[in-house]
Order: sequence, then C-alpha cells, then structure tokens
Amino acid sequence: MLDDMNVLKQRDPQDALGVAGGQWEYFSRSFDAQFTPTAPVQNIVWAGMGGSALPAVIVQSWPRLTLPFEIARDYNIPAYVGPNTLFVASSYSGNTEETLAALEKAEQVGAQIVVVAAGGKLADKANEKSYPLFAIPAGIQPRMATFYFVNAFLHIVKELGVTVDDVSELASIGQWLKEESAAWAADVPLETNVAKQLATQLVGKTVIMYSGPKLFPAANKWKICFNENSKNTAWANYYPEFNHNEFIGWSSHPVEKPFAVVEIRSTLEHERTQKRFDVSERLLSGMRPSPIVVTPRGDTLLKQLAWSFALGDFVSIYMGILNGVNPTPVELVEKLKQELG
Repeated sequence: MLDDMNVLKQRDPQDALGVAGGQWEYFSRSFDAQFTPTAPVQNIVWAGMGGSALPAVIVQSWPRLTLPFEIARDYNIPAYVGPNTLFVASSYSGNTEETLAALEKAEQVGAQIVVVAAGGKLADKANEKSYPLFAIPAGIQPRMATFYFVNAFLHIVKELGVTVDDVSELASIGQWLKEESAAWAADVPLETNVAKQLATQLVGKTVIMYSGPKLFPAANKWKICFNENSKNTAWANYYPEFNHNEFIGWSSHPVEKPFAVVEIRSTLEHERTQKRFDVSERLLSGMRPSPIVVTPRGDTLLKQLAWSFALGDFVSIYMGILNGVNPTPVELVEKLKQELG
C-alpha cells in the first residue's frame, strides 16, 4: 500500500508527506521583528500549548540557556513573572485560549512580551500593542512548524547572550537534513525506506516512546505526531526517570500487551543513561514487547534532534495512511474549541 502513489495521494490529499519533506527550509528563515529588552532579562517563560509548546521543549535540550526557562501550558503563569521576564506568547493559530489568557496575566505584571504566531487574535494584539511579532507562515500544522518556532526563538534571544551552544548551527543543517530525509520520501520503496518499514511495524499498536533527556524532545514529537498524524494513541517518557516508576509497570500482566515500544538511543546521552537502556531491556525481557531501537544520525545534538523529528513525521504520516485517515486535519480539536465556545 505505501508504495502505491495513488493510495498515498488519496489518503494524504493535503500532502503532509510533502510538508514533512520541506521542513528543512525552516532552519534558515529570517524574521522582520526584533526584541529589544526594556530591562535586564532575568528569566524566560514560553506560553504555549500542544505543537506551539513543542519548540520550547527543544530549547530546554538545545541550545541550553543560562537563564531560568519555563514552559507555561495553562491559563495561568508562574508567580515570579514580572518586568524582568521575557514572556513569549506562542500560538500558531493565534487563537489558543490558554495562551491568550496567560498573555493577559503577563501584561498585568509588566512582563516584556514577544509574540510568535501565524495570525489570529495573538497577532492582532501584537500589532495593536506594538509587541514584537515573529510571524510564522500560515497553512502549516503547528506540529510541522516546530523548527520555524525554534528559529524565531533564537532570533528573539540572539542579542541577549543567554545560550550555551552555538546557535548559528541551526541555519547550517538545513541542506544536510534535506538530503537525509529524502530517503523517507513517498517515491522511495518500502524495501529501502526506513520510515515506511517502521510504520508497518507499528500500525495497530499503541506506541510507547522512550529516549534519554537530550533526545526527549524527539520522543515527545513522535508521540504528538502519532496522536495527530496517525490518529493513534501514544505516550512518551525518558530515562533515567523511567527506571524509578514506569519500569515496574511493565513487570506484570500478560506479555502480549497491545503496545509497540520505540526507543531513541543517542550516543550523546550520559553514559549511565545509555547503560540503563541495555540493562532495562534485559531485565524486562519477556515482560514487554522488544523495543524497536532508533539510532539518530548526526554528530551534534541539534542534528540528531532534527533528524529524529523528521523521521517521526514521516513514520506517523505513513502510519496514518495505513490507518485509513487523513494525516493533516485535527477535526476533533476544532470541534472541542467550538464546544468550549
């Protein structure tokens, strides 16, 4: 089925596969906006939900910040937010009610506000109140625009000198990712296409994603994409936290559990974390499905994150096609918003 171009076009009418293959372009895009602090920035809060919060999860892993950084996934904001806070209001649609509510609270305490959005009420407010607006192109699902958001964030903080890693790497890996992800394209047959192979292994199962802390943004991305592209249940966790609770959860009940386990194992993780993967697999042998191991390509953390993100997009889209669903729309989310009024 996955090698039948007619089936792919019928089940992917909005060309999610094409969008996935074009994400390499987002790494080097520029922005017209600029953030100039009005007071010393002592902490950063990123307010966002779902795919609009996912970029902040990457930021926690790369490029690493020298200031306290927190993600606010709520109607409320941390109590410490004030005039020395850089507050990033992030919503692809610009109409996410939690983010709009959090923004109002940030305004009330005098935070330094920046907006990242493709339009909607958030963009309107930015224009009305002259907040720096880092505009994301419309017409992309938020989960597919992750590195556009990351790129925007790096432009926001570039003059603050608050990153540990060299942020210029972001613009340099786009072409590399284009070449890597070409191996997963629709016209590459199943026999040599790792993304298609993984999708056929995972279809019909609830996918449980694991990684170490550095690659957790990727494991979380796969989880989100299985949910939204494949319309499939999935969960994510990371080592070593896994060994302190969830590890025990696998140790009872029938071995034939309706799950598939995927582990993103990076050689860049702490050596003790890497050992935990092997020891845990041995101790859980016969108690859970044998993990499907994904080894990220790339000699830097950013490359491995970008590579893993792109692979997860392709795998989840192919899985959606196997599930007989359109990978792009998230109609139930839109219905929920309508019901909430």
